[in-house]
Amino acid sequence: MARYSDNIYLIGPMGAGKTTIGRMLAKELGKRFVDSDREVEARTGVDIPMIFEFEGEAGFRKRESEALATLVNLKGIVLATGGGIVLSQENRELLSQNGFVIYLRCPVEKQLERTHKDSHRPLLKTQNPGARLRSLMKVRAPLYESTADIIIDTGLCSSRQAVKKIVRAYRIHNHENTNN
Repeated sequence: MARYSDNIYLIGPMGAGKTTIGRMLAKELGKRFVDSDREVEARTGVDIPMIFEFEGEAGFRKRESEALATLVNLKGIVLATGGGIVLSQENRELLSQNGFVIYLRCPVEKQLERTHKDSHRPLLKTQNPGARLRSLMKVRAPLYESTADIIIDTGLCSSRQAVKKIVRAYRIHNHENTNN
């Protein structure tokens, strides 16, 4: 999908490893790591649960889209995005047109294991987080798949293995796109 790009964008559900893998990947490639959720928090001066509390998910999504529109103009970054960033067609286009997009796919059971102690995830403040994650994946998985240049299953490999796979795919992708 994407042409040659200096930027790598990580998409996928919460708990897929976007932040962990993103930090490792940025270090490996000598790029700057950026987290879109942290960017939204820095711009608003409050954390995401508070944005959800006062503005709801729609308010957060608007702020997330505004942050993404700025972030895609940066060069040489690895960007970990929020799990719902793909809900907006405009966001999907921004990602696809401005960077190499990797979908970190992860089974719901693994997501639950990785997020069960995290109180910073407003969408999981529910009686049945597993059902919520399955419901989110039903809507989002096709969007992740249609936006991504490659898919890495993070439930099946370590973060280090995922980084190696991404680096290899990124180098192949950019080599092919500079020779066309």
